[in-house]
Amino acid sequence: MNETTRKFGYPATLVAEFEHWAVLLRPAQPALGSLVLAAKSDATALSNLSAEAHAEMKLASTAIETALRSFVDYAKINYLMLMMVDPHVHAHVIPRYEGSREFEGTSFPDAGWPKLPDLGSAVALDDAQIAALVAALKPHFG
Repeated sequence: MNETTRKFGYPATLVAEFEHWAVLLRPAQPALGSLVLAAKSDATALSNLSAEAHAEMKLASTAIETALRSFVDYAKINYLMLMMVDPHVHAHVIPRYEGSREFEGTSFPDAGWPKLPDLGSAVALDDAQIAALVAALKPHFG
């Protein structure tokens, strides 16, 4: 794994793993179920990924969308590839919905709905909440 995956809490945040990709829980949740789809390679540009990694991105995104549909019942899904602070190829995956969702007594409003996700309003999770949310999401990835 690269520095970017570790920055997002790997291995504690690992929800699903593919040969070329890791699906991580995003520790700051702008919406319930927010994830990071992180390339496991050292590539710092999307175009530098192997053809195999590009092909597998289709499988990973399908798994993500299927899992989040059943877990959070989103209306839209946003993939944000910002890579300004964390240089390795990754996308923030934000399920979008009107209003809020609840998980174990915590409310997760989508503050930016219906416009851009409001990353500044993300709910910061503690270690126990991360572990609980990872455990709840994993079964949705089959």
